[in-house]
Amino acid sequence: MDLPVLTLALLVLAAFAAGWVDAVVGGGGLVQLPALLIGLPSTAEPAAVLGTNKVSSIFGTATSSVTYARRIRPDWRTLLPLVVASGAGSVGGAQLAKFLPKEYFTPIVLVALVVVGLYTWRRPQLGMVSERKHEGGAHYGRTALIGLAVGAYDGFLGPGTGSFFVILLVGVLGYGFLEASAKAKIANLVTNLSALAVFAAHGSVLWALGLSMGAANLVGGFIGARTAIEQGNGFVRKVFLVVIAALVVKLAYDTVRQLT
Repeated sequence: MDLPVLTLALLVLAAFAAGWVDAVVGGGGLVQLPALLIGLPSTAEPAAVLGTNKVSSIFGTATSSVTYARRIRPDWRTLLPLVVASGAGSVGGAQLAKFLPKEYFTPIVLVALVVVGLYTWRRPQLGMVSERKHEGGAHYGRTALIGLAVGAYDGFLGPGTGSFFVILLVGVLGYGFLEASAKAKIANLVTNLSALAVFAAHGSVLWALGLSMGAANLVGGFIGARTAIEQGNGFVRKVFLVVIAALVVKLAYDTVRQLT
């Protein structure tokens, strides 16, 4: 697909910004997916937009995942059930994306984000330190349920996936924001790969564009992960609240537009 040079440049810039935001706290889809919807011709199939978005996102997510894994060293015993369940949920969600009308899900996600934002804002100490909740099977069972639910959402729709991972790992399992972000990035990489496999199998990917944006997303993800690690939990919490607020505004606009 041939695009004007300016459009391509703006899409690459959006991919860089999305990589940075996604590495810090998740929610890069808030930047990149709308940019693709605006930049690509109206004739582009929705599945192709989603598939191309996944290609680009994987580069930044992979880079930030490696950076977090090397610097934070997350507990792999928790990560294993999280990523396995996330991958399974993402494949199922991507399959459902072909059949279910997404307009029903936007209001539900909007309400969930408002609740998450208020919950985090009213608890300034939430996620400032890592105090793991639950032990043994109770901990790993809840971890798998989080992975399955958020993975299914990512495969089906996507925007805000990282933020949902982070707040559930903080609120349900007791991790600090920084450690939760490290786990969320690795799980999000698995959900992106799983969903991309489904989209690629159906030929719903613009590979040249996705790879071009992926290079910029990679750089943004690398810088974002290092910034989060250096600044700590307080910085990640602030970015989290900003991203949640932006997602609420975006989804509220989408909901109103659907109703009019």
